[in-house]
Amino acid sequence: MLMSKDRFVTPQDTETVGSPSLTRRLVPIGIILCGIALFFALGLNRYITLENLRENRLMLLDLVARNSNMAAVLFFAVYACIAAFSLPGAAVTSITGGFLFGLWLGAALNVVSATFGATLLFLAARTSLADLLRQRAGPWMVRFERGFQENAISNLLALRLMPGIPFFIVNLVPAFLGVSLRVFALTTFFGIIPAAFVYTAIGSGLSGILEGGGDLTLDRLLTPDISIALGGLAVLALLPVAYRLWRRHSKKTS
Repeated sequence: MLMSKDRFVTPQDTETVGSPSLTRRLVPIGIILCGIALFFALGLNRYITLENLRENRLMLLDLVARNSNMAAVLFFAVYACIAAFSLPGAAVTSITGGFLFGLWLGAALNVVSATFGATLLFLAARTSLADLLRQRAGPWMVRFERGFQENAISNLLALRLMPGIPFFIVNLVPAFLGVSLRVFALTTFFGIIPAAFVYTAIGSGLSGILEGGGDLTLDRLLTPDISIALGGLAVLALLPVAYRLWRRHSKKTS
């Protein structure tokens, strides 16, 4: 215990007033921001494209053929970094996984590596920003957090399955709403399986398109039927929430 001129300063006071604790908490987010800046400064975003996959397909296939284990580890590391640092190119990377490793192994690598990277981002956001946001948001944040957690699994599965919602957004929101690590990891793993299989299946059948000419775009590869199917899965994930709301309303009116 330290003594100031006017009063005793407890260890709790030191931790609150001093900056080292806050600095340590902000380190994970600082690393992520530096990683994003370095990614664009080095122009690495130019390499995560379907055109680049077409140009380097023979070299990549040769690497997988010569040392499949090393290729799988490298792919896992790259995809995990893309997810953890919220870098662009996750869809192209998933397609690449299917092209290089086939449907089943490619889907497994896509799901596991994306889940691992997303979990790292979730932990970084929860450690660095969740408490600060909760303190500044006020009571409404607590009420919203409580409502979200009542159906956390269904809510997170619906967000994962809903087409058009950025992957990194669904990684950050649960961190700010007090979702447990176990629930986040499980819903991420199972929630991204449908989309992962879609993109991996596209990649596994990509050889003919890569051999041919024309521009390679995700719009050309994704059909309306696939988008409708993903939307239907999101609706199914929301059914438990709708059922609970219906039961609660029925009890109030009865």
